Amino acid sequence: MTAPALTLDPESRLAGDDHEALRLWLRLFTCTTMIERVVDSTLRREFASSLPRFDLLAQLYRCPDGLRMGELSARILTTGGNVTSLVAALEREGLVKRKTAPDDGRATLVRLAAVGRRHFTAMARAHERLIADLFDGLSVAERRTLHASLGTLKQRFRQRPSTDIR
Repeated sequence: MTAPALTLDPESRLAGDDHEALRLWLRLFTCTTMIERVVDSTLRREFASSLPRFDLLAQLYRCPDGLRMGELSARILTTGGNVTSLVAALEREGLVKRKTAPDDGRATLVRLAAVGRRHFTAMARAHERLIADLFDGLSVAERRTLHASLGTLKQRFRQRPSTDIR
């Protein structure tokens, strides 16, 4: 009988001679994935929700007059089909409302319902506490340095002549 293979994260599968940039990318990817999993499982356990639903509600919370479906899709970086499914489920639960856009009968406008606003506010508070807890192992100086370094990286991407980077 053989022992089961360990499931390693992407970074752990690297060899010592892999390129430094690749190692950094995989460290970022692994940390992001790990954080997303903790946040998603917490939202599921505490609010019967998910990270994609949280992200969609967050966008609507920031835009009290609502957003068109296409705008939602662009803001949460997902397909129109995924947004349609999320919005339909949230509408069935009474958290969002859909209506035809007043200036374009072909467009659908989505906004938070009052109960959705209250639900999101509770989730946002829990989310903020969780994120603070996850980064609590870093000193203030380490968090600021990491934030600044990632900000520099983000600016470099924005300067690239690519339409794929927002």
